[in-house]
Amino acid sequence: MTLIKDKIAIITGASRLKGIGAAICRELAEAGYHIFFTYWTDYDKEMPWRIELDEPMKLKEELLQKGVKVSFMELDLSIHNAAQQLFNAVIEQLGFPDILINNAAYSTNNDFSSLTAEELDKHYMVNVRATTLLSIHFAQLFSKKSGGRIVNLTSGQFQGPMPGELAYATTKGAVDALTITLSAELASLGITVNAINPGPTDTGWMTETIKKDLLPLFPAGRIGEPKDVAKTIKFLVSDEAEWITGQIIHSEGGFRR
Repeated sequence: MTLIKDKIAIITGASRLKGIGAAICRELAEAGYHIFFTYWTDYDKEMPWRIELDEPMKLKEELLQKGVKVSFMELDLSIHNAAQQLFNAVIEQLGFPDILINNAAYSTNNDFSSLTAEELDKHYMVNVRATTLLSIHFAQLFSKKSGGRIVNLTSGQFQGPMPGELAYATTKGAVDALTITLSAELASLGITVNAINPGPTDTGWMTETIKKDLLPLFPAGRIGEPKDVAKTIKFLVSDEAEWITGQIIHSEGGFRR
């Protein structure tokens, strides 16, 4: 494999083999990027989809088979110095990064009648604060004249309401705002900043009932898969996408709300 100028990509939130984070890692490794990913199993163990503790190691081994360098670390992105810890590890183990994919997210079901300050803070710490601090830390370290890429994962909250996910929709809305403003600030540094809304994606959380209800809303006749958004991200981080920045891209197969 011919590596893409030894470019290094950071992908947060790649705990599960069936998740979007893992799919992004695979797609970028296949294209020749060196990979550094983070995971946080304590969160996934609390979610309905669960996780096997060896999944991050299995992902690393799978990526290594593609001929790229791979490192990873378990990291709670809500802690105060998470950004510093992450970039210290990346630089020490692989080098200075070229790409940052803010994929990690915190999400639980809540509405106006049940949302607490504590739960809202948990969403904010990962979805907004970590995404912001990781992005600005990346920009402060980036020393090349072009080719820097930041891609944030968002959720289409401005495409329609998300009842029952009040904290998640609120904090992901902030990610859209961050993307637009930060893209203007970083353009002169040769860094593009975009966000991707993958729409409903089958990463293991969907029940058969949910799939049955969602299927008619996809014109293509199938539900979104993790590899769909991963392919879009592969394009956005490429040299060919250097003129695309400040965009919220709805890569959701024409999903009709």
